[in-house]
Amino acid sequence: MTTSIDTTEPRVIKQRKMSFRKWVLTLGWKHVLGWIVSVYAVFPILYIMSTALSKGGTVTSGVLFSQFYLGNFTALFDAKNQHDRPFNQWVINTIVIASINAAASVFISALAAYAFSRMRFVGRRSGLMTLILIQMFPSILGLVAIYGILSEVTKYFPPLGLGSLGGLILIYLGGSLGGGTYLMYGFFNTVPKELDEAAKIDGATHTQIYFKIILRLVAPILSVMALLSFIGTVSDYILPSVVFNKPEQYTLAVGLGFFIDQPFSQNWAMFCAGAVITATPVVTLFLVLQRYITSGLTGGAVKG
Repeated sequence: MTTSIDTTEPRVIKQRKMSFRKWVLTLGWKHVLGWIVSVYAVFPILYIMSTALSKGGTVTSGVLFSQFYLGNFTALFDAKNQHDRPFNQWVINTIVIASINAAASVFISALAAYAFSRMRFVGRRSGLMTLILIQMFPSILGLVAIYGILSEVTKYFPPLGLGSLGGLILIYLGGSLGGGTYLMYGFFNTVPKELDEAAKIDGATHTQIYFKIILRLVAPILSVMALLSFIGTVSDYILPSVVFNKPEQYTLAVGLGFFIDQPFSQNWAMFCAGAVITATPVVTLFLVLQRYITSGLTGGAVKG
Protein backbone atom coordinates (compact mmCIF):
# COMPACT_ATOMS: atom_id res chain seq x y z
CA MET A 1 0.00 0.00 0.00
CA THR A 2 1.51 3.29 -1.08
CA THR A 3 0.71 6.72 0.29
CA SER A 4 0.80 9.78 -1.86
CA ILE A 5 2.42 12.93 -0.57
CA ASP A 6 0.95 16.24 -1.57
CA THR A 7 3.81 18.35 -2.85
CA THR A 8 1.74 21.25 -4.01
CA GLU A 9 2.70 24.63 -2.59
CA PRO A 10 0.31 26.17 -0.05
CA ARG A 11 -1.93 28.91 -1.26
CA VAL A 12 -0.93 32.41 -0.43
CA ILE A 13 -3.86 34.64 0.31
CA LYS A 14 -3.09 38.10 -0.94
CA GLN A 15 -4.73 40.98 0.83
CA ARG A 16 -5.78 43.84 -1.34
CA LYS A 17 -4.13 47.05 -0.37
CA MET A 18 -6.64 49.56 0.94
CA SER A 19 -6.88 52.69 -1.14
CA PHE A 20 -6.15 56.04 0.45
CA ARG A 21 -9.71 57.23 -0.06
CA LYS A 22 -11.15 54.15 1.62
CA TRP A 23 -8.65 54.44 4.48
CA VAL A 24 -9.69 58.05 5.05
CA LEU A 25 -13.38 57.15 5.08
CA THR A 26 -12.98 54.16 7.42
CA LEU A 27 -10.03 54.89 9.73
CA GLY A 28 -8.36 58.14 8.79
CA TRP A 29 -11.04 60.49 10.11
CA LYS A 30 -10.92 58.70 13.46
CA HIS A 31 -7.17 59.35 13.77
CA VAL A 32 -7.65 63.02 12.86
CA LEU A 33 -10.49 63.40 15.34
CA GLY A 34 -8.43 61.68 18.04
CA TRP A 35 -5.50 64.06 17.49
CA ILE A 36 -7.79 67.09 17.61
CA VAL A 37 -9.39 65.95 20.88
CA SER A 38 -5.98 65.13 22.38
CA VAL A 39 -4.55 68.55 21.53
CA TYR A 40 -7.71 70.22 22.83
CA ALA A 41 -7.39 68.37 26.14
CA VAL A 42 -3.62 68.61 26.61
CA PHE A 43 -3.08 72.26 25.62
CA PRO A 44 -4.69 73.79 28.79
CA ILE A 45 -2.54 71.51 30.95
CA LEU A 46 0.61 72.55 29.12
CA TYR A 47 -0.38 76.21 29.37
CA ILE A 48 -0.95 75.96 33.14
CA MET A 49 2.40 74.21 33.67
CA SER A 50 4.15 76.78 31.48
CA THR A 51 2.65 79.63 33.50
CA ALA A 52 3.59 77.91 36.76
CA LEU A 53 7.22 77.78 35.60
CA SER A 54 7.34 81.46 34.54
CA LYS A 55 8.77 84.23 36.67
CA GLY A 56 6.59 87.13 35.58
CA GLY A 57 3.37 85.94 37.18
CA THR A 58 1.23 86.60 34.10
CA VAL A 59 -0.51 84.47 31.49
CA THR A 60 0.18 86.73 28.51
CA SER A 61 3.36 85.00 27.37
CA GLY A 62 2.94 83.68 23.86
CA VAL A 63 5.65 81.00 24.08
CA LEU A 64 5.18 77.84 26.09
CA PHE A 65 7.94 76.87 28.52
CA SER A 66 10.06 79.91 27.69
CA GLN A 67 11.29 79.79 31.30
CA PHE A 68 11.98 77.11 33.88
CA TYR A 69 11.54 78.92 37.19
CA LEU A 70 10.74 76.82 40.27
CA GLY A 71 10.43 79.78 42.61
CA ASN A 72 6.63 79.77 42.43
CA PHE A 73 6.47 76.28 43.90
CA THR A 74 8.96 77.01 46.67
CA ALA A 75 7.21 80.29 47.50
CA LEU A 76 3.96 78.44 48.18
CA PHE A 77 5.61 76.44 50.97
CA ASP A 78 7.81 79.27 52.21
CA ALA A 79 7.33 79.89 55.93
CA LYS A 80 7.25 83.67 55.36
CA ASN A 81 4.05 83.40 53.32
CA GLN A 82 2.24 80.98 55.63
CA HIS A 83 0.79 83.73 57.83
CA ASP A 84 -1.33 85.38 55.14
CA ARG A 85 -1.67 82.42 52.81
CA PRO A 86 -1.21 79.15 54.77
CA PHE A 87 -0.77 76.89 51.75
CA ASN A 88 0.61 74.03 53.85
CA GLN A 89 -2.55 73.99 55.96
CA TRP A 90 -4.73 74.14 52.86
CA VAL A 91 -3.04 71.02 51.50
CA ILE A 92 -3.58 69.17 54.77
CA ASN A 93 -7.23 70.26 55.01
CA THR A 94 -7.95 69.21 51.44
CA ILE A 95 -6.36 65.77 51.74
CA VAL A 96 -8.02 65.05 55.09
CA ILE A 97 -11.50 66.15 53.99
CA ALA A 98 -11.29 64.46 50.58
CA SER A 99 -9.96 61.18 51.99
CA ILE A 100 -12.55 60.94 54.77
CA ASN A 101 -15.36 61.89 52.41
CA ALA A 102 -14.28 59.37 49.75
CA ALA A 103 -14.01 56.49 52.23
CA ALA A 104 -17.21 57.31 54.13
CA SER A 105 -19.32 58.03 51.04
CA VAL A 106 -18.28 54.75 49.39
CA PHE A 107 -19.04 52.80 52.56
CA ILE A 108 -22.47 54.38 53.11
CA SER A 109 -23.49 54.28 49.44
CA ALA A 110 -22.44 50.63 49.14
CA LEU A 111 -24.52 49.66 52.18
CA ALA A 112 -27.58 51.45 50.80
CA ALA A 113 -27.08 50.01 47.31
CA TYR A 114 -26.82 46.48 48.71
CA ALA A 115 -30.05 46.95 50.64
CA PHE A 116 -31.92 48.28 47.60
CA SER A 117 -30.54 45.55 45.33
CA ARG A 118 -30.86 42.48 47.53
CA MET A 119 -33.65 43.18 50.02
CA ARG A 120 -37.36 43.76 49.55
CA PHE A 121 -39.00 46.17 51.98
CA VAL A 122 -41.80 48.72 52.13
CA GLY A 123 -40.80 51.98 50.44
CA ARG A 124 -38.00 50.48 48.36
CA ARG A 125 -39.28 51.68 44.98
CA SER A 126 -40.32 55.09 46.28
CA GLY A 127 -36.93 55.45 47.95
CA LEU A 128 -35.14 54.83 44.66
CA MET A 129 -37.36 57.34 42.88
CA THR A 130 -36.65 59.88 45.62
CA LEU A 131 -32.92 59.47 45.11
CA ILE A 132 -33.34 60.11 41.39
CA LEU A 133 -35.53 63.18 41.91
CA ILE A 134 -33.12 64.71 44.41
CA GLN A 135 -30.31 64.53 41.86
CA MET A 136 -32.36 66.64 39.45
CA PHE A 137 -31.95 69.73 41.63
CA PRO A 138 -28.53 71.45 41.78
CA SER A 139 -26.88 71.45 45.19
CA ILE A 140 -26.49 75.23 45.09
CA LEU A 141 -30.23 75.56 45.82
CA GLY A 142 -29.61 74.25 49.32
CA LEU A 143 -26.86 76.67 50.33
CA VAL A 144 -29.19 78.91 52.33
CA ALA A 145 -30.70 75.93 54.14
CA ILE A 146 -27.25 74.43 54.78
CA TYR A 147 -25.96 77.67 56.22
CA GLY A 148 -29.02 78.05 58.44
CA ILE A 149 -28.80 74.48 59.74
CA LEU A 150 -25.08 74.77 60.49
CA SER A 151 -25.66 78.08 62.26
CA GLU A 152 -28.13 76.42 64.61
CA VAL A 153 -25.89 73.39 65.10
CA THR A 154 -23.02 75.70 66.05
CA LYS A 155 -24.98 76.94 69.06
CA TYR A 156 -25.34 73.45 70.52
CA PHE A 157 -22.46 71.40 69.07
CA PRO A 158 -19.67 73.55 67.53
CA PRO A 159 -17.55 70.60 66.25
CA LEU A 160 -20.24 69.97 63.60
CA GLY A 161 -21.21 73.60 62.95
CA LEU A 162 -19.82 76.47 60.92
CA GLY A 163 -16.06 76.55 60.59
CA SER A 164 -15.62 72.83 61.33
CA LEU A 165 -14.31 70.02 59.17
CA GLY A 166 -16.95 67.69 60.57
CA GLY A 167 -19.79 69.92 59.41
CA LEU A 168 -18.46 70.08 55.85
CA ILE A 169 -17.90 66.32 55.71
CA LEU A 170 -21.48 65.66 56.85
CA ILE A 171 -22.77 67.92 54.06
CA TYR A 172 -20.71 66.03 51.50
CA LEU A 173 -21.95 62.68 52.80
CA GLY A 174 -25.55 63.80 52.55
CA GLY A 175 -25.07 64.78 48.92
CA SER A 176 -23.12 61.71 47.87
CA LEU A 177 -25.74 59.30 49.25
CA GLY A 178 -28.13 59.98 46.38
CA GLY A 179 -26.03 59.73 43.22
CA GLY A 180 -23.56 57.24 44.63
CA THR A 181 -26.27 54.88 45.85
CA TYR A 182 -28.13 54.80 42.56
CA LEU A 183 -24.93 54.30 40.56
CA MET A 184 -23.85 51.41 42.77
CA TYR A 185 -27.37 49.97 42.75
CA GLY A 186 -27.16 49.37 39.01
CA PHE A 187 -23.77 47.67 39.37
CA PHE A 188 -24.92 45.52 42.31
CA ASN A 189 -27.77 44.20 40.13
CA THR A 190 -25.22 42.73 37.70
CA VAL A 191 -23.96 40.36 40.40
CA PRO A 192 -25.95 37.07 40.14
CA LYS A 193 -28.27 36.56 43.07
CA GLU A 194 -27.52 32.83 42.90
CA LEU A 195 -24.26 33.61 44.71
CA ASP A 196 -26.23 34.99 47.65
CA GLU A 197 -28.54 31.98 47.69
CA ALA A 198 -25.62 29.54 47.60
CA ALA A 199 -23.96 31.40 50.47
CA LYS A 200 -27.18 31.36 52.51
CA ILE A 201 -27.46 27.60 52.03
CA ASP A 202 -23.97 27.31 53.51
CA GLY A 203 -25.12 29.33 56.51
CA ALA A 204 -23.73 32.77 55.62
CA THR A 205 -25.47 35.87 56.95
CA HIS A 206 -26.18 39.09 55.04
CA THR A 207 -23.13 40.68 56.66
CA GLN A 208 -20.83 37.84 55.59
CA ILE A 209 -22.26 37.84 52.07
CA TYR A 210 -21.82 41.59 51.81
CA PHE A 211 -18.24 41.84 53.05
CA LYS A 212 -16.78 38.54 51.83
CA ILE A 213 -18.51 38.10 48.46
CA ILE A 214 -20.30 41.18 47.11
CA LEU A 215 -17.68 43.81 47.90
CA ARG A 216 -15.00 41.78 46.12
CA LEU A 217 -17.12 41.49 43.00
CA VAL A 218 -18.04 45.17 42.89
CA ALA A 219 -14.51 46.46 43.53
CA PRO A 220 -14.44 48.38 40.20
CA ILE A 221 -17.47 50.52 41.06
CA LEU A 222 -16.12 51.14 44.56
CA SER A 223 -12.90 52.46 43.03
CA VAL A 224 -14.81 54.67 40.62
CA MET A 225 -16.96 56.10 43.41
CA ALA A 226 -13.94 56.75 45.62
CA LEU A 227 -12.18 58.56 42.77
CA LEU A 228 -15.24 60.66 41.88
CA SER A 229 -15.82 61.60 45.52
CA PHE A 230 -12.18 62.56 45.98
CA ILE A 231 -12.12 64.68 42.81
CA GLY A 232 -15.41 66.37 43.67
CA THR A 233 -14.19 67.32 47.13
CA VAL A 234 -10.81 68.62 45.96
CA SER A 235 -12.35 70.75 43.21
CA ASP A 236 -15.31 72.08 45.21
CA TYR A 237 -15.24 75.81 45.88
CA ILE A 238 -18.77 76.81 46.95
CA LEU A 239 -19.38 74.69 50.05
CA PRO A 240 -15.98 75.27 51.75
CA SER A 241 -16.29 79.02 51.13
CA VAL A 242 -19.70 79.00 52.83
CA VAL A 243 -18.82 76.76 55.77
CA PHE A 244 -15.35 78.11 56.60
CA ASN A 245 -14.67 81.67 57.67
CA LYS A 246 -10.94 81.65 58.51
CA PRO A 247 -8.00 81.38 56.07
CA GLU A 248 -6.41 78.49 57.97
CA GLN A 249 -9.60 76.45 57.53
CA TYR A 250 -9.83 76.77 53.75
CA THR A 251 -9.22 74.04 51.22
CA LEU A 252 -6.99 74.45 48.18
CA ALA A 253 -9.87 75.37 45.86
CA VAL A 254 -10.84 78.30 48.10
CA GLY A 255 -7.37 79.29 49.25
CA LEU A 256 -5.91 79.59 45.75
CA GLY A 257 -8.41 82.35 45.08
CA PHE A 258 -6.31 84.65 47.27
CA PHE A 259 -3.68 84.79 44.54
CA ILE A 260 -6.05 86.27 41.94
CA ASP A 261 -8.70 88.06 44.02
CA GLN A 262 -7.11 91.52 43.75
CA PRO A 263 -7.46 93.27 40.36
CA PHE A 264 -3.98 94.86 40.42
CA SER A 265 -1.99 92.18 42.24
CA GLN A 266 -2.94 88.94 40.54
CA ASN A 267 -0.21 86.34 40.65
CA TRP A 268 -1.24 83.82 38.02
CA ALA A 269 2.09 82.00 38.18
CA MET A 270 1.66 81.03 41.83
CA PHE A 271 -2.00 80.25 41.20
CA CYS A 272 -1.05 77.83 38.42
CA ALA A 273 1.69 76.33 40.58
CA GLY A 274 -0.89 75.69 43.28
CA ALA A 275 -3.24 74.19 40.70
CA VAL A 276 -0.53 71.76 39.60
CA ILE A 277 0.07 70.73 43.20
CA THR A 278 -3.68 70.35 43.73
CA ALA A 279 -3.95 68.01 40.75
CA THR A 280 -1.07 65.82 42.00
CA PRO A 281 -3.03 63.76 44.60
CA VAL A 282 -5.90 63.30 42.13
CA VAL A 283 -3.59 61.95 39.44
CA THR A 284 -1.82 59.76 42.01
CA LEU A 285 -5.09 58.27 43.21
CA PHE A 286 -6.17 57.62 39.64
CA LEU A 287 -2.94 55.76 38.90
CA VAL A 288 -3.30 53.68 42.07
CA LEU A 289 -6.92 52.72 41.29
CA GLN A 290 -6.45 52.34 37.55
CA ARG A 291 -6.25 48.55 37.50
CA TYR A 292 -9.40 48.30 39.63
CA ILE A 293 -11.27 50.79 37.47
CA THR A 294 -10.41 49.04 34.22
CA SER A 295 -11.00 45.54 35.54
CA GLY A 296 -14.34 43.94 34.93
CA LEU A 297 -16.72 41.96 37.05
CA THR A 298 -15.34 38.61 35.87
CA GLY A 299 -11.78 39.57 36.67
CA GLY A 300 -12.75 40.60 40.17
CA ALA A 301 -14.59 37.31 40.72
CA VAL A 302 -11.59 35.24 39.62
CA LYS A 303 -9.15 37.22 41.73
CA GLY A 304 -11.46 37.14 44.73
